[in-house]
Amino acid sequence: MRNSARKQLQNHSIKTRLHNLERTFAELLGAGKKDEATAALRLLTSAFDKAVKTGVVNRPMANRKKSRLSLRLNAAKPA
Repeated sequence: MRNSARKQLQNHSIKTRLHNLERTFAELLGAGKKDEATAALRLLTSAFDKAVKTGVVNRPMANRKKSRLSLRLNAAKPA
C-alpha cells in the first residue's frame, strides 16, 4: 500500500471518530444530560488536539469547534 493511501485511510478514520464524538456530545446535550456531555466534551477536546498535533485538521478549525461546543454546553440548562 502506498504511503499516501495509508495516510488517507488513517486521516479518514480520525475524522470519522471526531464526527462520532461530536454527534455523541450533541445527543447527550439534547437529552439534557449535562454531566455526561461535559465528559464527552473533554474527550472531544482531547481528540481535536491530537488530530491537530498529527496534522489531520488545522488548528483554527479545531479551536473554533472547541469554542462553539463549550459555548453550547455552557448555554444548556443545568440537569
